[in-house]
Amino acid sequence: MSTMKLEIDAQTGVPLTDQLVNQIESQIRARRVLAGAKLPSIRQLAADQRISRFPVIEAYDRLASLGLIQPKHGSGFYVAGHVDEANRSHGGCDPRLAEEESSQILQQFNYPGETLKLSSGFIPESWRDVEGITQAIRHASRVDVSSVIDYAMPYGDATLRHQVQMRMQLLGIDTDLKNVMTTSGASQALDLVVRYMLKAGDTVFVEDPGYYNLFGLLKLQGVKLVGVPRLANGPDVDAAEALLKLHQPKLFFINTVFQNPTATNVAPQVAFRLLQLAQQYGFSIVEDDIYADFQAVPTQRLASLDQLDRVIYIGGLSKTLSSSLRIGYLAANADLVKNLVDVKVLTSLGGTRFSEAVAANLLERGTYRKYLERMRRRVRDALSGAVQQLEACGWDVFDEPSGGNFVWAKVPGIDDSTVLVDEALKFDVTLAPGNYYRPNGEACAWVRINTAHTGDRRAMRFFEAMGERAGG
Repeated sequence: MSTMKLEIDAQTGVPLTDQLVNQIESQIRARRVLAGAKLPSIRQLAADQRISRFPVIEAYDRLASLGLIQPKHGSGFYVAGHVDEANRSHGGCDPRLAEEESSQILQQFNYPGETLKLSSGFIPESWRDVEGITQAIRHASRVDVSSVIDYAMPYGDATLRHQVQMRMQLLGIDTDLKNVMTTSGASQALDLVVRYMLKAGDTVFVEDPGYYNLFGLLKLQGVKLVGVPRLANGPDVDAAEALLKLHQPKLFFINTVFQNPTATNVAPQVAFRLLQLAQQYGFSIVEDDIYADFQAVPTQRLASLDQLDRVIYIGGLSKTLSSSLRIGYLAANADLVKNLVDVKVLTSLGGTRFSEAVAANLLERGTYRKYLERMRRRVRDALSGAVQQLEACGWDVFDEPSGGNFVWAKVPGIDDSTVLVDEALKFDVTLAPGNYYRPNGEACAWVRINTAHTGDRRAMRFFEAMGERAGG
């Protein structure tokens, strides 16, 4: 019989069913309740929590619909099992690793009820230029009918690639069109690089903490991850150099600006040293610059120093313009881009021509530029307020961000952020624990907070309660 620790509070205003679902789901996903464990009966759980059976019945039904628990007739409810050891891929990847990583991503979308998703990676819909997008959609439908029905060009829409090329020039990255390809979001760009340049058993360096979707993608391919600590000015170059004496990575994945999750930037001296190490030890750098458009005044990019010799540069519009249009891009030396285009065609035939036409229209007509000016002001205001609020409540901020929509924060005295995850549920708030952002899931005191949501009363009550706990 599973011994779940649940804390249900009828005074919070959060429906009892939602509280049960959120807390049980969190414990299952965090593996604090193991696969195959038997859950308390409906009667027992209701009695333990001193509530009626109806919210328990509804909660179990919802958890079963999510595939997290399984009812067994005449026996009770059990935590759903996972892929057997025998079903491992002969490519070197344990499917259970892929399942665990993907579940972390899906939690941004799948939390039941109307909980405040305080760790989400999205800016609110109200901040987006929905009207500008719909106008561009109507324009593309009217003047470019082929974009509605035909396949995309393998390299991507030429107008969009030219716009990307000009945006990269503003960052000091000089390219020709042959160096640029479009992708279905930055995620596909990363996937293409991993597919083409790595094989099972290869070693790569990643940032610790870093982007958990990337970690899952690499593990899916059987690639070995070595974490390099991320400091306020970028990857710890001394630690990286020490690790290079022990490992031979093929690639080093780096988030340059407003890094996910710490919101820090790579300093110029760190960028120079990283490129020196890449030359000395023979690895390439994948520069993930997905948050570039949040930055009003550009800082140093690795690709601007290297001019696409050992650097593969990745960006996109999903974080700012539209997550649905799925517009990403990649820049690298021409031969590598050609080979990556071949992989793109083999795996997806191409991009989405209509989405590319819409994005090209928005960039070409200046609509996107005007939207960015408005969006950056909102992000800046939210960020400033969030940092002040957290510090006033007694939280520690990793390094005060200069931009972006994340803050990496912790509560003094709490060494494992899963405690914060459990406490947040009492306030109708969902958080991703800090171990999600570490290459091998190590315990972590920190959590990522989306600053767009810190003004919500639920977040404010949660911050205050945790600060009082630390101070008390």
